[in-house]
Amino acid sequence: MSQAELLRVGVVGLGAMGAEHVVALSEHVPGARVVAVHDVDAHRARKVAASVGARVAGSAEGLIADAEVDAVVIASPDHTHAPLTLACLAAGKPVLCEKPLGVGVAETAQVVAAEEAAGRQLVTVGFMRRFDPGYLELREAVLGGRVGEPVLLHCVHRNASPHPEATTEGVVGNSMVHELDILPWLTGLPVTGIEVRSPRTEGLREPQLAVVELGGGRVLATVEVFLSARYGYDVRCEVVGTEGAVSLRPPARLDVARDGRAGVAVAADFRERFAEAYRAELTAWVAAASRGGATGASAEDGHRAAVVAAAGIESLATGRRVAVPPG
Repeated sequence: MSQAELLRVGVVGLGAMGAEHVVALSEHVPGARVVAVHDVDAHRARKVAASVGARVAGSAEGLIADAEVDAVVIASPDHTHAPLTLACLAAGKPVLCEKPLGVGVAETAQVVAAEEAAGRQLVTVGFMRRFDPGYLELREAVLGGRVGEPVLLHCVHRNASPHPEATTEGVVGNSMVHELDILPWLTGLPVTGIEVRSPRTEGLREPQLAVVELGGGRVLATVEVFLSARYGYDVRCEVVGTEGAVSLRPPARLDVARDGRAGVAVAADFRERFAEAYRAELTAWVAAASRGGATGASAEDGHRAAVVAAAGIESLATGRRVAVPPG
């Protein structure tokens, strides 16, 4: 493939996630070339740009408007996601926006409306678990009826430590939102109710435990999110059906016995655990964007996750179950 045939990608936000995307697009994803980057940290932007032969854009808006940028990855802070996605829609450019799609339901609804007005799907939301081999196999087993009708799901989502800017609401809206997206994707049923609780009443209120109702209560799911678990990054999911159970197993890891201890190492962070999923997601996105479209989780999917997250945040604040309005 010649340089002229490659999708010219601009990346906004070069923190841990954005920098990983630049590396993946440059080294592991066919059909793409990172041509421009932007970050509020100019030194970081210059360093990343130099590593892949890209140029540094003076602003996110300037990168999006650049005629030499065909498609955009948004990995900047959450509050910029909706405004920058709207700018991409106005420019008619495919965009991969990291989750969440927006801060609050009003923002995500605005993105959905703007895409509908544009007349074609341009937005992909970065729910990368949909591309993880383990989750794909799990979904196939559940929807294929291998364990009968699903009745219970149990999800665990643990980090070694929270982001310095983590908030109680963000535990739901920025972390649990992965499960809030994946539960309907796994079962084919909409979320219709949620209750979120925490044993902590002050400071960063976590761990959090949610009971999620799907399909009007036909299926119940528990979701544990603990950002301060200390020992590493640990994501699990089990589906219990009327005829059996199926569990998501972590990728195979070396079991080491030494110095009086034995065990399997736990992933250090999300980049290690979901490296394959991110590459698959970007590969699919580049292919779709090269055709002028999108793939994976849609703007509507991002909006629905935001609606459920908003109900979860309300539940945590009030101590009550909150019904999720139909979408």
